[in-house]
Amino acid sequence: MKKFIYTILFALLMAPNFIQAQEEAGAVGSITSFPVVYKYDEKVTWYFDLSETTFAKNEDLYIWIWSPSEPDAGHWENSSDFAKLTHVKDKIWSFTLTPTTYFSKTPAEIAASAGFWFRLKNKTGSKQSGVANVAYTDFSSFYTANELIRAYPTKPTIDKGVSILFNANLAPGFAGATSVHMHSGLNNWDIKQEYQSWLPDIVEKTKLKDLGNGFYKMDLVPKEYYNAPEGYVMENLVFLMVKDDWAGTIADQVLYAGEYIPPPPPVFGFFPLQISQKDFLGMSRKNNEPGVNKLIYTINAGSKVISGEFAGGTAEIKGFVNLVTELNGIPGLTEIHVLVKDNKDKTISDTTIPLKTLDK
Repeated sequence: MKKFIYTILFALLMAPNFIQAQEEAGAVGSITSFPVVYKYDEKVTWYFDLSETTFAKNEDLYIWIWSPSEPDAGHWENSSDFAKLTHVKDKIWSFTLTPTTYFSKTPAEIAASAGFWFRLKNKTGSKQSGVANVAYTDFSSFYTANELIRAYPTKPTIDKGVSILFNANLAPGFAGATSVHMHSGLNNWDIKQEYQSWLPDIVEKTKLKDLGNGFYKMDLVPKEYYNAPEGYVMENLVFLMVKDDWAGTIADQVLYAGEYIPPPPPVFGFFPLQISQKDFLGMSRKNNEPGVNKLIYTINAGSKVISGEFAGGTAEIKGFVNLVTELNGIPGLTEIHVLVKDNKDKTISDTTIPLKTLDK
């Protein structure tokens, strides 16, 4: 707590303070960045929401920042062009920089500083915002967390950035990768961005940033990356990582959207729990994914192969197989093998079921 108070006092003491009258434009609103997480030697864009200030739309604004260093020192009354913000839309402005370059500091020096403290102002300094700070998210714990995937934020939204971290050291077959790419889509592959290794522009778009030592990062804004139509409701972002030209992959991953309440996970089961070859075998799958409306089964019982399908909907797909008829005249069966897939060719169950021996 004391450290926090000292940091605030330091920021206020270091903030420009002149004798001439200055108009206080109000407090800076939300501050975001793209990429969401970044290293100090990586290019980043900060976004400032000034909708609650008296700054006018399209007004020329500049950043006056004094920590970790003061790049525009001595120019309060005539800000330099390199400190000028870009008007994005409405009353949102942005500023793009590489921290180590802009502040002439090493990553270690920036990390040891009080942080990014600043005011936003007009060219002459006659109008200024309150003192503000760009928060920095340290993601270094990922390097030792033994996690395959980590996302910032964990529940992305369609029009805001998301950073997805990938530890290729935990992915079998990814050793020696020359590049890693993301094969992905929105809402269970409704809108896809496939990795097509024969198209140079797609190769570049889907390529993850190499952080070194087997760690990678993908940064994207879903609406822009997938070119989603206006009004599109994002429920989830599904993806898998690909080594080189499909030399290796990981299992499908999913991030649920921030505004979306995910349904309960699918539940599949056979019933009854114990059967003989003179019973009906039931199977049921509840909470199915959108678009899944069939269970397709193949049963191997000795030399006999039984196949068929059951139809249903999102709530439940359910049906019975008449083993009494199908296995009539086949003596001595002790087990059956049952393979169940959905209508998207995803394996739901691949199992061997023992059969009870009936008393003679």
